[in-house]
Amino acid sequence: MRPSTASTTSFLIFLASLAWLTTAPGQSLRPGGMTEPLEKPGMPPAPPGTYRLESSPRMISQFGVFTSYQVNVDAQGNNIVGDAANEPSISVDPTDGNKIAIGWRQFDTIASDFRQAGYGYSTDAGLTWHFPGTLQPGVFRSDPVTNSDETGMFFYLSLLVDTFCGDIWRSTNGGQTWMEQSPDGGAHSGDKEWFTIDKTNGTGHGFQYQAWSTAATCNFGQFSRSIDGGVTWQNPLSLPDSPVWGTLDVASNGNLFIGGAANFSSPFWCLRSSNAQNPSVLFRVESMA
Repeated sequence: MRPSTASTTSFLIFLASLAWLTTAPGQSLRPGGMTEPLEKPGMPPAPPGTYRLESSPRMISQFGVFTSYQVNVDAQGNNIVGDAANEPSISVDPTDGNKIAIGWRQFDTIASDFRQAGYGYSTDAGLTWHFPGTLQPGVFRSDPVTNSDETGMFFYLSLLVDTFCGDIWRSTNGGQTWMEQSPDGGAHSGDKEWFTIDKTNGTGHGFQYQAWSTAATCNFGQFSRSIDGGVTWQNPLSLPDSPVWGTLDVASNGNLFIGGAANFSSPFWCLRSSNAQNPSVLFRVESMA
């Protein structure tokens, strides 16, 4: 990624109405470890016409040298009274730092915990934002994750709460519109999923790697790979030491790394695969201290 512009480094992203969602509906931990999924269906969606009716000035917050500009705004750039959002995931176009895309859990009204895959975009390095809506209006979704490749293509991984199965969406216009790459649930997945993209010039260029928690899964395993840009995903694999709530990254030599906590707390594990970049093999993942 090229160096960010001054305007890019001078802002932090703010999603309004977070206070009531400090512990979001459907996110619960019980003493002694995990005994239920972190995500579970809740209330039905708010009736049409009961949200996006009132507005107020958007939030602009100053913290030292940083300025935050509200993301979930209406068509006029104002705050939407009564909605809420959390779990944002942000990506920047490496070819143009003015283009930024964000995905989040969208609650159309604080009267319901029904959440959808909200998204927004900026074309001026985050000074102003546009919130077109959700990937699939009326579909219960969660755990949004966005990413971008070296060409400025954006990707959005979204979880279907009813099945814990995920799918990948792609945007070719800076996050303004999205098209589903894999069928609904076609990316396997599970609770608290994360993914990364191989941006090297090696054999794994463009591969997408995904890992998720053991709390709840779409079908089985904890890890999957796509070698065609998220359109199809290979059968999931189990991970040694079962790390959860971590993330993934690809080194400059194409090696894949996965970090996470075993037993939902400790110890912390770093896993490595040196041949995930080889499309012709059923690759292995090695455990590292």
